[in-house]
Amino acid sequence: MKRLILALALAAALPGAALAAKPPVYTAPFSPVGAGGYDVVAYFTVGHPVKGDPKYATDWKGVSWRFSSAANLAKFRANPAAYAPQYGGYCAWAVAHDYTAKGDPLSWKVVGGKLYLNYNAEIQGKWVKDIPGYVRQGDANWPNVLNK
Repeated sequence: MKRLILALALAAALPGAALAAKPPVYTAPFSPVGAGGYDVVAYFTVGHPVKGDPKYATDWKGVSWRFSSAANLAKFRANPAAYAPQYGGYCAWAVAHDYTAKGDPLSWKVVGGKLYLNYNAEIQGKWVKDIPGYVRQGDANWPNVLNK
């Protein structure tokens, strides 16, 4: 009871401090799996989304990542940052506009050797009209956008 009272007092004294920032990697509600369970290496190796298999999984940044093969799992383990979606898998369009939204692994694009996800095909259609500008803005907003 004393801890609860202390926590409430701290929250009242420091508005906003008690609010947790968004996690650095997007996962669907009640799911610990990144990229919706899709193999993020496959976007680079086969050029399209491939569902991952739970038997080829690893944890990175507090999230479970699934792969379609042991070879793709090994590639990810060797250099996760090279394959993980930018902006933690949040929608690249949203991050460029200074907020977060879910990233859809079926609305994707590899640009400059990096994987970007968008909210859906409609939003991706807007994003592709100025990819360099939106990437520049997204990079400027990331990771501070997680605290909004």
